[in-house]
Amino acid sequence: MRQIIAMGGGGFSMEPDNPLLDLYILDQVKKQKPKVCFVPTASGDSEDYISRFYKSFESHECEPSHLSLFRPPTRDLEAYVMDKDIIYVGGGNTKNLLTLWKEWGLDAILRKAWQEGTVMAGVSAGSICWFEEGVTDSFGDGLEPLKSLGFLKGSHCPHYDGEAERRPAYERLVSTGVIQGGLAADDGAALHFIDGELPIAISSRPAAKAYQVHLADGQLKEDALQTLYLG
Repeated sequence: MRQIIAMGGGGFSMEPDNPLLDLYILDQVKKQKPKVCFVPTASGDSEDYISRFYKSFESHECEPSHLSLFRPPTRDLEAYVMDKDIIYVGGGNTKNLLTLWKEWGLDAILRKAWQEGTVMAGVSAGSICWFEEGVTDSFGDGLEPLKSLGFLKGSHCPHYDGEAERRPAYERLVSTGVIQGGLAADDGAALHFIDGELPIAISSRPAAKAYQVHLADGQLKEDALQTLYLG
């Protein structure tokens, strides 16, 4: 079973006192102590971000680790990744994440791990990266489209309610055909894909939602998806 849990926002880095999404991710592995590996590439391997990951996940029933491309734990990245049950990708600059992953061959390693059952998860940049396209602020001047890994079909926009420019930018890009339609997620909402399909959207906040944004007969449509609050 191939699983991806794409968070529009939330998790330990945005909701340190609300572990609902992180616990949901851990629950997808039917082991007492799943091995969860944090990949902080998009933040430039921020030491503070890594520290916050360990502080949070050491309080859960799991074996936390992290994968730095600036200080690699081993030359054999494939063996390191394939040993994990969950890959949890942090937020930051999606463009830099994709560039570094491709240079190191990590994109291909992650695809292999995903195809063999490792749960892929992530927030913001760590959410955009799995789709064919996304809306990103990686270029430093407004929001722009970005080609991504394509594990999942369509486009994606995180922080749909959390950043004022996200929703209008995504709607504009889809309505003008600059990017294909896809899925948006509020902060606190997540999309749980199984074998490329979306059976469920979940949230750590009662009002957080996920949306399908697409063109129908030349008109932009935004359809709210049924979103299960985990609280």
